[in-house]
Amino acid sequence: MKTLQELDAIRQKTLNELNLRKNNEDNVRVVVGLATCGIAAGARPVMTAFVEEINKRSLNNVTVSQTGCIGLCRLEPIVEVFTPGAEKVTYCKVKPEQVARIVSEHIVNGNPVVEYSIGSYE
Repeated sequence: MKTLQELDAIRQKTLNELNLRKNNEDNVRVVVGLATCGIAAGARPVMTAFVEEINKRSLNNVTVSQTGCIGLCRLEPIVEVFTPGAEKVTYCKVKPEQVARIVSEHIVNGNPVVEYSIGSYE
């Protein structure tokens, strides 16, 4: 870090990431399972992809957080999306390259991506 502008850019980036973790009842919540089973299945890159995609789109009404084991280890990485006034949608075996579509279709446009959801694995 060489300048005050670089320090300010780091500060702003950190504040944006922290805002993604704030909980508000009107927010869409994205919860990624990050227990050992999720981490082993690749949940960290999935969570990173959600944070990056939401930052890229400047979605201020979306909260990204993590949780422990969701209980369906064979379906990890698992992501749950909670939208106010709608039922929770659980996505299974999520890959980072699927995140942009989930954000675009489900979070932005309100249409869950059915082929990625738990219903397609039952």
